[in-house]
Amino acid sequence: MGLSVIGSGFGRTGTLSLKHALERLGFGPCHHMEEAFKNPDRVPLWQRIAAREATDLQQVYAGYRAQVDWPGAHVWREAAAAFPDARVVHSVRPPESWWKSYSATIGRFFEVYGDIDLPPHIRAMSDAAYEIIVNQTLDGRTLDKESALAAFRKRTDDVRAAIPSERLLIFDVAEGWEPLCRFLDVPVPNEPFPRLNSTTEFWENFGGGEPH
Repeated sequence: MGLSVIGSGFGRTGTLSLKHALERLGFGPCHHMEEAFKNPDRVPLWQRIAAREATDLQQVYAGYRAQVDWPGAHVWREAAAAFPDARVVHSVRPPESWWKSYSATIGRFFEVYGDIDLPPHIRAMSDAAYEIIVNQTLDGRTLDKESALAAFRKRTDDVRAAIPSERLLIFDVAEGWEPLCRFLDVPVPNEPFPRLNSTTEFWENFGGGEPH
């Protein structure tokens, strides 16, 4: 199948909403961190990526037509090379808004997940995600606002510099269907754009409310 859409944006930039939007537009299944947690057999592939080992992305994304969110967003350069016909959608949101969401969800999770009773494959995937997100993307600082925002802005700059403009869409899910559909050359659905994965929904994935 191969990827038709590559998502290079950080988690908490509306990536779950974007996943469902892409699937509604016919670009599914779409890989997302949710998919990584649901597929224990592919966790070793993400562990290889976290260990900076060469990994076949055709194997990683077998059966998927699109990818958004971490952990896949970490290897956006490699994916763009492995799937040269794929278009790149770089999801963004206002930096302060992103920090508020990230720090209350992913960042907080990495502070406490060692104390949460998680199934073995989810713990293993969380460990790989910690290496990818905290150590390799955020310089080892889980909840340092200034360094996180610097990394957030740098990702957008790096994507703009690396991907030809005709292959790239910088996209805020608040813009709705029109720019995404125009970029992917598909009709605009007659329904609201998906709005998913609030902070409360994030923590429900791990058995309840945010730990204190």
